[in-house]
Amino acid sequence: MQDKLTSVAKNCDLTGSSLNREVVETLKEFLADGEKRVQVAGIIGSNAAEIVKTAVSLLFQEYPELVSPGGNAYTTRRYNMYVRDMNYFLRYCSYAIVAGDASVLDERLLAGLRDTFNSLRIPLGPTARSIQLMKNIVKEKLVTAGMTNATFVDEPFDYVVREISETEI
Repeated sequence: MQDKLTSVAKNCDLTGSSLNREVVETLKEFLADGEKRVQVAGIIGSNAAEIVKTAVSLLFQEYPELVSPGGNAYTTRRYNMYVRDMNYFLRYCSYAIVAGDASVLDERLLAGLRDTFNSLRIPLGPTARSIQLMKNIVKEKLVTAGMTNATFVDEPFDYVVREISETEI
């Protein structure tokens, strides 16, 4: 896993370029948001169970066929596996928020995920939707905590959604 600083240095090294004004501004912005990133991770961590539970509940209200006989989350075992997976998504998104870099998502979460979910016949559309719901809930928690201008929170959630999205639900 790398953070924004490591990522920038690696990119500059690969291209043989120096830290120009644009790169330095990106780093300044990242460092200025450091405390906010840690606060966001704390809010997510202390509310993780509630965030996941609410998102899963909203998802199954939108797609009740998932918990109906024959649905992917039908039976207690499958339902619990779905909740477990949502906890993984939320946890890794919080890591990416702190790092300011999505590489942790590629390395630890997304590598092979599409193939695995497809082989297990887990629909990716509802999974993407539940991640969007978790993002919305996290942002509501941040507003409640008085945190404004935390647009960096969107990035990891949106990245995961883009990577796993499909057209069919």
